[in-house]
Amino acid sequence: MRRREFLAFVAPSVLVMGGLLLLPLYRTVEWSFERVNYGEDGEFVGLSNYGDALTDARLGQAVLFTVGLTVAVVAALLVGGYLLAVMVNRLGRAKPWVLGILLISYVVPHVVGATMFSWLFDANFGGVVNQLVTIVTGQEVLWFTDPWPNRVMVWLNTIWFMLPFSMLVIIAGLQGVSTEIIEAAKIDGAGPWRTHWNVIIPNIRGVLGFVAIISIMDILRTFDQLIPLSPQAVQIGNESIMLYIYNIAFQDGGQQLGLGSAVNVLLILLIGLMLFPFIRNVAREARQA
Repeated sequence: MRRREFLAFVAPSVLVMGGLLLLPLYRTVEWSFERVNYGEDGEFVGLSNYGDALTDARLGQAVLFTVGLTVAVVAALLVGGYLLAVMVNRLGRAKPWVLGILLISYVVPHVVGATMFSWLFDANFGGVVNQLVTIVTGQEVLWFTDPWPNRVMVWLNTIWFMLPFSMLVIIAGLQGVSTEIIEAAKIDGAGPWRTHWNVIIPNIRGVLGFVAIISIMDILRTFDQLIPLSPQAVQIGNESIMLYIYNIAFQDGGQQLGLGSAVNVLLILLIGLMLFPFIRNVAREARQA
């Protein structure tokens, strides 16, 4: 490929990356060291915004909620996605139909899906789940105002719309496992549990790591589904980091763009910290391949 052709192919990508990613990232880092009002130049304040962010108990609660949601949901996605992928992968002609039905929750916009999901728990709409829980426990559960029931509802909703993605990726990984290796394990006397644990899962470890990386990045940015699912998020301590940034930067009458930018930078560092073990393992496997 000639140099001119190479530049013709690469230049659009470089321009898009620079305009939509690097430039906003540069401006975010710059504003994190400034006090910024709309329509005015920022005033340099050093590390003041970072100090305000790190001493804000509300941000600490948002970090706890978001990290707890991420850990619980990623574990459920890996285990549930694997079990569901194994079952769907064994289907015959019905597999495309089953996959199509299961993927509906993934393609529906988050706000729409979360609104429909909330009706299952809302007594005003005759929520089926709420009625069943009331019959079993004998008491009314306050899904939208009680902290822990509301957290469980948010966890279930996040699992509901992300599980099809993890299942689909894991199915692709399962189809790449050699049938000869599985047959050899059975000849050696391995049962179903040992075949999965000692043969299949090690062979798709890179795929599981990819599912974990994508899931962690998505869940740490939880925002829009909280609008219908947790309208009292700030008051009951179920505010995510992204919702916290939105509230302090654009709501609450403060419009603190500098503080919001500082929290954005801290969120990027948190994402990098949580992704590091998985990226390191994926890179190590890529070098060994």
